[in-house]
Amino acid sequence: MQKGHHLLVDCRNVARETCLDDQRILEAMARGARRAGATVISQIRYKFGQDSPPGFTAICMLDESHISAHTYADHGLIAMDVFTCGHTDPKNVLKYIMEEVDLGDVTITEMPRFVLEPELAEQTA
Repeated sequence: MQKGHHLLVDCRNVARETCLDDQRILEAMARGARRAGATVISQIRYKFGQDSPPGFTAICMLDESHISAHTYADHGLIAMDVFTCGHTDPKNVLKYIMEEVDLGDVTITEMPRFVLEPELAEQTA
């Protein structure tokens, strides 16, 4: 048993326009979370480019944990995390985001979080 599911999502060959569109990505993350059954608590985005390479960071805080995206527009890269606890499946969140946004070539690493031994799982349930 585990207390959370965490997807580490590496996106390559993403269009530069996508890597610069912080509002579109943030809105897609929030909609994807809601469609998957999560509760969106807060959203924030910050655009880089004046003193650093162009891109942005966007974070969607969930009651179930978070979704984040950090882009590198000059390289066509997005690093995304989808971390959920409870019954919300992060794979569904990502699927819904990908229905709205072309994330290029996607590699997903799934990480169980707070893996519990069976006897501990019974005590914390």
